[in-house]
Amino acid sequence: MPITILGIRHHGVGSAKNVAERLEQIQPDLILVEGPPEISEALALVGHSDLKPPVSVMIYNTENPKQSSFYPFAEYSPEWVAAVYANKNQIPLRAMDLPAAIGFQIDNDKKDAIKNVLENPETVEEKEAEFISEPINFVGYRDPMSYLAEVAGFKSGEAFWEHHFEKNYLQNSSSDHFEGVLLAMGSLREEKIPSSLEEENVYREAYMREIIRKAQNELYQNIVVVCGAWHAPVLEELDKSAKTDTKILKALPKTKIKVLATWIPWTNQRLSTQSGYGAGIDSPGWFEHIWKTPKEYDLRWLTKVAKVFRKKNVDISTAHVIESVRLAESLAALRAFPKPSLEELNEAVLAVMCMGDGIMLNLVREQLIIGKRLGKVPADIPKVPLQEDFERTIKGLRLPLTANAKQYDLDLRNDNDLRRSIFLHRLEILEIRWARRVGNKNKGTFKESWVLEWEPEMMISLIDKAFVGNTVEIAAQQTIVNQLDNENSVGKVAKLIQKTIPAELFEIIDVLLSKVNELATISADILDLMIAYPPLVQVSRYGNVRKTDLSMMQGIVDSLIIRISIGLPNACYGLDEANAENMFTKIGQVNEAVRLTDSAETDSIWLECLRKLLEKSGINQLIVGCTCRLLLDAQYLSEEATNQQLSYSLSVNNEPADVAAWIEGFLKGSGMILIYDNKLWNLIYRWVEQIGEEVFMELLPILRRTFSKFEYAERRQIGEKAKEGIITQDYSKVSDNQDNIDSERGEKALPVLRILMGI
Repeated sequence: MPITILGIRHHGVGSAKNVAERLEQIQPDLILVEGPPEISEALALVGHSDLKPPVSVMIYNTENPKQSSFYPFAEYSPEWVAAVYANKNQIPLRAMDLPAAIGFQIDNDKKDAIKNVLENPETVEEKEAEFISEPINFVGYRDPMSYLAEVAGFKSGEAFWEHHFEKNYLQNSSSDHFEGVLLAMGSLREEKIPSSLEEENVYREAYMREIIRKAQNELYQNIVVVCGAWHAPVLEELDKSAKTDTKILKALPKTKIKVLATWIPWTNQRLSTQSGYGAGIDSPGWFEHIWKTPKEYDLRWLTKVAKVFRKKNVDISTAHVIESVRLAESLAALRAFPKPSLEELNEAVLAVMCMGDGIMLNLVREQLIIGKRLGKVPADIPKVPLQEDFERTIKGLRLPLTANAKQYDLDLRNDNDLRRSIFLHRLEILEIRWARRVGNKNKGTFKESWVLEWEPEMMISLIDKAFVGNTVEIAAQQTIVNQLDNENSVGKVAKLIQKTIPAELFEIIDVLLSKVNELATISADILDLMIAYPPLVQVSRYGNVRKTDLSMMQGIVDSLIIRISIGLPNACYGLDEANAENMFTKIGQVNEAVRLTDSAETDSIWLECLRKLLEKSGINQLIVGCTCRLLLDAQYLSEEATNQQLSYSLSVNNEPADVAAWIEGFLKGSGMILIYDNKLWNLIYRWVEQIGEEVFMELLPILRRTFSKFEYAERRQIGEKAKEGIITQDYSKVSDNQDNIDSERGEKALPVLRILMGI
């Protein structure tokens, strides 16, 4: 019974054309394609009207979905072409390779062995330890095809294969084509030239031969095998390798791993990287073009290039296209090629259309050579419930999966945008990295901006979370509940609430609020309470926009600021530099949150706490300086009182390090106060004048750290002002004359300003 081996390159256009022709000639009764047997059932869907490449079969460990492999297909993949032919003609189609479950088990065993060596090196034999711990050395490895390329005068094995087996497709010569592939690969295998995965290939090829033998035993009369060219010669050796294969396969590990296979959308960008079986192509868009355009592909390609440039308002005429074609054909003739390849076309585009500007050619690569295509899979293929809910929801919200990053500016006053926001916040809780929040110019709480960019690997995350819940809402809710268990930090629970409110997980909001109230009541950790306060204040602002009842939240927020204000002075006592820096940051965050509450009572409690902190002894000067600045900004301290604090803190009788720390705390975050407040400027200037050179050099790193955090424009203005020295005239005074202010006209602008600022 005849067995025909068709050696191909994965995603090779020439290979695909020859496979299609050879299958028509042979009319087989069974087709075997390279791939783990677990994907055989999935391959039965190839040719389905809603399965549009690029797509990939994803095989995953049902108990650990993160352990997975991908087997991508393009329309011009030889295996895809073979599957289309088999399904169209109702011919049995099977995948033949090492099962994915065994491959996963081998990976697990290697990880366990490495872990054992690292944890118990004395219990492992010396040879085993060396084998496991030392990395594989690929320094001496060469691509097997490079040997043939060197003899034939090609710069790489890839170029040799492309020229002889992919570019120059000749109709009605597929038999000679595959005979040439077998001859080339057979000569390399006879010379014992190693491949990059030599040990793995021994197991894989033994398993492939075993599957072919089983097919023979089933009395198939005309079997076609479509496999990677490197494997082709050894798959013919069925009889003489039977005993050896039996021994090899017995050495494979036994496994209880259960795997599932499903189709997922793929992208051209992903096709251009290494896949599950090590096949990546640099130019999927170009390959698709020459697959669909067998005649005049060069002219039509350059026409596409011209259209891309024209969309970017680049002046490209028909003459540009004609001259580019002529140049590409001339380059191909000089290099003894029958037709221009992508390399010649790119050189022609660079010279004629881009005028030598390589940056413009990057646009061609992005838009055409790689392309932005995203595949499609049928809605009725087997999926886990969470995956089905995800796809159903994005369809209802009109959030399509696209290969391009797309920004959505959501207005939460709009019902559909609000539902989108809720859904995206739930995905964020599940750590599905499809959407990421970006800054929005409008500071109002009713505006959000998200950038959505789909990557096929995200499907793993969905499947991985399937055990948590059958819908995105339930899974997000359960994720929060799982994180809440055994959580005793007020700050961390507050952050969970901050995630939960915009996701509208109402069923657990009361549980979270009760938990944070309980922990806040018994907590003596002031720093933890300070961490909790800002997110809770932020969450309380969502009440009006999201129509959420947060009456209980307000009581918790009010009680927290009281507890913080009572305990903060003692919590700041005796802190070293590192802890003072941390406390300084937290004080600033709480101060910003207090300002957001817009409550006179809360302001009063907080400012009184800062006053006590300012007057208390034993407080790190970094915190004292920060406190003085905050009280000045809030107009709680008068200019006269602030000047007294400055004079005292900058006294030459104080330790230089304390003085520098006070300045850092007072000025941190903005240099504008030095630019516009000349009294403060003069005080600091005189202090610098009075300290000795040795002391100044000692303080210089601290001072540089402070000033380096100012904006560039601020530092430049401070430098210009330093040239003037002491400022004798106070420009900071503002005239008390209000006669020129038109209050009535100013009030008319307020409604518009409120809309613009989102308040």
